[in-house]
Amino acid sequence: MTRIIAGRAGSLALEVPDAGTRPTSDRVRESLFGSLESTGALSGAAVLDLYAGSGALGLEAVSRGAASADLVEKSARAAGVAQRNASRVARALGPDTAIRVHRASADAYLASAKRTFDLVFLDPPYDLGEAALAATLSLLAPLLSADADVIIERGSRSPEPALPAGLVAARSKRYGDTALWWAAPASRG
Repeated sequence: MTRIIAGRAGSLALEVPDAGTRPTSDRVRESLFGSLESTGALSGAAVLDLYAGSGALGLEAVSRGAASADLVEKSARAAGVAQRNASRVARALGPDTAIRVHRASADAYLASAKRTFDLVFLDPPYDLGEAALAATLSLLAPLLSADADVIIERGSRSPEPALPAGLVAARSKRYGDTALWWAAPASRG
C-alpha cells in the first residue's frame, strides 16, 4: 500500500495503478522529502510531477506545504488513479488546495505549459531512452523558476541523465535499485 507519509494529509492511503507504473518506495520518498523540507524547497512551491503514475510525489509535496501540484500522466488508467488520489488529498487538505491532473505525455504538456515551476519530479519508465529523457529536460528548462529543484528518479543502473543547456547537476543519491539525481537552473550559480 502506498500512502502519504507526512504533512496535513499524512497516513492517507493512495491507490496505485495495477500495471505499468513503478511507485517510489516509502523509504526513498521519506528521505527525499526530508531533504526537501530541510532546505525549505516545499513551502509554497509550484510542483510539477511528470510521469506521475499514482501522483504520490506531487501529492506528498502538497501535503507537506507546496502551494500547488500539476500531475502529468499519459496512461488513461494511471491518470484516473492519480485523479482519484488527488481528489482524496484535496478533500483532506481543504477547498483551497490546487491539484490538477493532466492526461498527456510529458513532452506534450511541457510544450503547451504557460507557467513556471519551483519543484519538478521526473520518474519516467525505466525503458525511456536517454535521448528521450534529455529532450524532455530541454522542454522543461525554460519553465523553471530561478531557484527550482528538479529531481530525476531512475534505476540505479541507469547512466547519469544528460542535462541540457540551462540545467546543471546538483547531486545524486542511490537507494538500492533506485537512483535520484538533482538538477538546478544553471542561472542559480
